[in-house]
Amino acid sequence: MPAVTTTTAPRTDAATATDGEESALAPELLVRLYDRMLLARCLEERLIRMNKQGDGFFWVGGPGEEALNASLGLLVHKGQGPEFDYLHLHYRSTATLIAMGADPTDTLRQMKNTATDPYSGGRNFCNHYSVRRWNVAPVSSPIEVQFSMAPGTALANKRAGGRGITIVQGGDAGTAEGDFSTCLIWCSLPRRELPCLMIVANNHWGISTPAGDTHAEKHIADRGAVFGIKSAVVDGNDAETCYRELKKAMEYVRAERRPFLLEVMVSRLYGHTSASGANFVPEELDCFVPFEKKLEERRIMTRDEMDELRARYTQQLLDASKKVREEPQPKGEDIHRHVFAERDAVREPPRPAASAPAPPSVASKVSKNGVH
Repeated sequence: MPAVTTTTAPRTDAATATDGEESALAPELLVRLYDRMLLARCLEERLIRMNKQGDGFFWVGGPGEEALNASLGLLVHKGQGPEFDYLHLHYRSTATLIAMGADPTDTLRQMKNTATDPYSGGRNFCNHYSVRRWNVAPVSSPIEVQFSMAPGTALANKRAGGRGITIVQGGDAGTAEGDFSTCLIWCSLPRRELPCLMIVANNHWGISTPAGDTHAEKHIADRGAVFGIKSAVVDGNDAETCYRELKKAMEYVRAERRPFLLEVMVSRLYGHTSASGANFVPEELDCFVPFEKKLEERRIMTRDEMDELRARYTQQLLDASKKVREEPQPKGEDIHRHVFAERDAVREPPRPAASAPAPPSVASKVSKNGVH
């Protein structure tokens, strides 16, 4: 499916867009994008195996969405405070964190619910991130609540000036929630528009309900026109198109300080969650298939190089998961920690960092093609 980009109209028809060689990304960027996508995929596969082996209570993740999410992670302006981008993600956004530089071993810790899990102290499901130093707001299990929060940080971006924006992402089924409409309304108020990029990863399913049974509109992006919000529909299984169109959308929001609605058509390769089995769905298109074909045809990477890189990441994550098994579990007496703020993070000076060395991680092992 070709990308749909926006010109002066609220949304361009899908049939008008093309993906020619003149818009090809640099080989070095494609290798970096592939590397981050592959590490994220291998990580998800390891998480699924951990869950099935009893090393975790539940799995939910984003295999099939790596082209979108890794592109976002490479493009985001990360940092802390309103001058940087705020991220309101969901539980299928692991590739975004990996592309931003997160340690994949920490995700294994969250699956194992160890006390060393930096995101929730072993108290949450896997792929529920929270990284204050990168403006990554806590991922929540209730769907689409992040769309109600996004206008707040977008307002902070606007008041701070500069080019920082708010990026909020969810799935297609969650757009039936009122939180999605809340975001559309508050980001598009006349003369008070907010710099917010709204991303809907449309995998055509709401748990077990097909989208055709719940959506009367042709595209969710069509809803943007009612609010005067420009929008686009993008093929989420084409990594190069994803990166290019996401970059355009982000630049529009940065420059115009106005909202943009991006619908990305993706696949759901392992079902909804571990509750539905987390088994591979061969009928779904895997975004790696066209991407690897493109890398081979352009002689950027060989099949052997890609296979060797996959094998290396698979082994590294297996080794890391074995080490994580030996790490301590949360203590029962800590059950009430982190329920409420334990200090005023705004007014109090930051606490000194712990002096203990960090555990060894997968991210510290650099492959010949890896960019860490």
